[in-house]
Amino acid sequence: MKDILLEVCVDDAEGLKAAFEGGADRIELCSALAIGGLTPSAGLMACAKPPPVPVYAMIRPRPGDFVFSPAELDIMRGDIDAARKAGLAGVVLGASRPDGRLDERMLVKLTGHAAGLGLTLHRAFDLVPDFAEAIGIAAELGFERILTSGGARSAPEAIDTLAVLVELAAGRLSIMPGAGINPDTIDAILPKLSVSEVHSSCSVREPANNRRIVEMGFAPPERRRTDAATVRTMKGRLSAL
Repeated sequence: MKDILLEVCVDDAEGLKAAFEGGADRIELCSALAIGGLTPSAGLMACAKPPPVPVYAMIRPRPGDFVFSPAELDIMRGDIDAARKAGLAGVVLGASRPDGRLDERMLVKLTGHAAGLGLTLHRAFDLVPDFAEAIGIAAELGFERILTSGGARSAPEAIDTLAVLVELAAGRLSIMPGAGINPDTIDAILPKLSVSEVHSSCSVREPANNRRIVEMGFAPPERRRTDAATVRTMKGRLSAL
């Protein structure tokens, strides 16, 4: 099997360093991974420069759905500008209509504004009612890949669907499985999928070290921390497949 690229999602400077040290092939840079990832700050984007591997910034202005207003479109355009100014390799985008279909009109505006940057379609894709239609839209708009769990909460729950998506996308763009992919699940997933890249947080659970901070509502009782050793383990598993 050919080498499989490992993309690691991180949401702080510590995680960025751990992903680099562990040997990640690409970084998805976010804030607030606990709620699926939001746009990283301009400061965190700048922290990633100069990157040893490609870094793609998540462009998602708020938690919740992916039905964005004209005002939010302007925010996302500004965030794309920040990613470009920081010298990042690409951006991670998505936008939905109220019925879950991709908002092609908004995506035309966003991808046009991101001209010259790499493009990943994020998991707004997992909400679409017609995967084939959405893959066609993504390919026409120039997305390089689709990050997807196959429409399930996690990729291990939708291996058969992911295999169908790989077939539908063949020759047009890459299907990158993500959500629930870790050293405990990777061996059961990848032998069944003909993919060239996977997405993982490579994180470990870590309890908050300050009870007062938790009591005041400034932090959850525990967080997930990007772990360099887990990145190395994932790289080793991918190389062995």
